[in-house]
Amino acid sequence: MPHTHSSEQLRLIRAAVAAFAGETKFPVAFGGYERDGIINVSAFTGTNGSSLHGLRVANNRGLGGRAMSEHRARFTSDYLASTHFSHDYDKEIGGEGIVMLIAVPVVVEGDTRAMLYGGTRGEAPPDESFMRAAAGVTEDLAHEIRRADAPLELPAGGSATQLPGPALQQLRRSHAEVRRIAAETTDPVARERLAELENRLLGIEHPERARATVRLTARELDVLSHAALGATNAQIGLALGIAGSTVKSYLKTAMGKLQTSTRHAAVAAARQQGLIV
Repeated sequence: MPHTHSSEQLRLIRAAVAAFAGETKFPVAFGGYERDGIINVSAFTGTNGSSLHGLRVANNRGLGGRAMSEHRARFTSDYLASTHFSHDYDKEIGGEGIVMLIAVPVVVEGDTRAMLYGGTRGEAPPDESFMRAAAGVTEDLAHEIRRADAPLELPAGGSATQLPGPALQQLRRSHAEVRRIAAETTDPVARERLAELENRLLGIEHPERARATVRLTARELDVLSHAALGATNAQIGLALGIAGSTVKSYLKTAMGKLQTSTRHAAVAAARQQGLIV
């Protein structure tokens, strides 16, 4: 039976698949977590049908199975014609008309914990930078998995500081909403009270957060707080009342300040510094 993932795990893999597609420029992307030697594909973008839904890839079977067992990315320019892996999943991959396919394992402490795939249907392949972009996204997901694996840390008072997935997701939504309202208000008193509320929200997730070493503008933090929820540039622009191109510009400058190459990595870095929830 396929493994059931928590809502937070599903959010993470869906965000990673979306980031993988966006950063590598592959028109089709999908992925899932490993459990008992099986990759359970549960997130998709750019698919035309449901042939990949419920796909379960066994260790050393198919392109992804080889990537899983070898702990390194595997790539083929012609999936159906390749003789370098077994063809157990031709029906599922062929159902999407995929020609070029890459499988990139997410390796944590020497174990493959998830797999991200990108594919084309015969279009011109992405430029040569896609492997670097793929590596960046998979490392971001590996960081999130390590973070989820970490034991609960106890402050001096002795109570756990890490929230369960649903509560943490609600906290992040609340933080993004507070920032959106603060950006819209022209009342200085209300803005100050909202800033105090934001600090209290940040304190729930980061009770002993160190002083940030990077200074981001209010708008850069607004954009990152919404990106942390997996929102697209268009969705962020709609929420904040700005153009998608402006969102992209804010993300680019924030990524530069945080010394990251992807939006996913920028979100992770901002969280590490206690800048966003």
